[in-house]
Amino acid sequence: MAGPGLPGSLSVCEFPPMSLDPALRSRIESLLQANRVVLFMKGQPGMPQCGFSAKASGVLEDLGVEYAHVNVLADPEIREGIKVFGNWPTIPQLYVDGELVGGSDIIEQMASSGELSQLLGVPEPDRTPPQVTVTEAAAEKLRGALADAGNAALALSIDARFQPRFQIAPRNDNAIAVETQGLRIQFDPASARRANGITIDWVDDFRGQGLAIDNPNAPKPVQAITPAEADRQVRSGELVLVDVRPPEERAIASVAVPHRTFDGSGRIDLESLPKDTRIAFLCHRGGRSGQAAEEFRHKGFSNVLNVEGGIDRWAQEVDGSVPRY
Repeated sequence: MAGPGLPGSLSVCEFPPMSLDPALRSRIESLLQANRVVLFMKGQPGMPQCGFSAKASGVLEDLGVEYAHVNVLADPEIREGIKVFGNWPTIPQLYVDGELVGGSDIIEQMASSGELSQLLGVPEPDRTPPQVTVTEAAAEKLRGALADAGNAALALSIDARFQPRFQIAPRNDNAIAVETQGLRIQFDPASARRANGITIDWVDDFRGQGLAIDNPNAPKPVQAITPAEADRQVRSGELVLVDVRPPEERAIASVAVPHRTFDGSGRIDLESLPKDTRIAFLCHRGGRSGQAAEEFRHKGFSNVLNVEGGIDRWAQEVDGSVPRY
């Protein structure tokens, strides 16, 4: 699939054949045979370690595709071997039915055109243009930026964490686009869904100077909650409390109210809860629970809290019988 016929791809003839250890080749072939869709990436889908891997995994997540992923940072042998196997020099790499599709740019191009949905056998994403408001101040700045760019448009991408990225891009008549205030704003399908209802403004205040987006679809930031308030809300049934510490720490000190953990299928069970469930995370002093809260916020949970000071503060302010350690 990847090759001279795809825009932006690298022709395989540019890279001389290299030998691959038979045992390593067998490992890679076994991975591809066991999984129809495989993404070789840096990091993991929930925590990618490079922007290109984040884009590639984000496209697959948006399409709702089941896929296997291989973190090449954890396996240097695979990291170098997969480049030789497919004669493709960069990571990430997407394979479907044992064949190389390409890297992040090709994945995005195919997703935008609908080719990737067809290849994977999933419904094409909704291509309805989003509702977008551009203030006059922002429109003036953007028109100025595009004035010398010829037949160009503003491309706006919004990733799975609702981080926006603006670029000046060639006009694409097949893109999902909004025409407003003398501007053409283009979106990929996933960004178009995330952008519905946004307001683009120009700010020049204590935050600095630049474009700002108010996005009603973005999950609310993680809020802090005191141990006393968490205790009250758990007892009244308003709150799901999750202790993210491992069993050996909970054996030392544990809260005396109903709570959940990540043990066993705990994490999967929590992820299956309605996205508006009010969830608070607890650890020793608030660090690990804060990371867990951010993780669930990025998964789309809209009512996520972190217990301030963790169980250490809980022991001081709520239940003195809880040991401190």
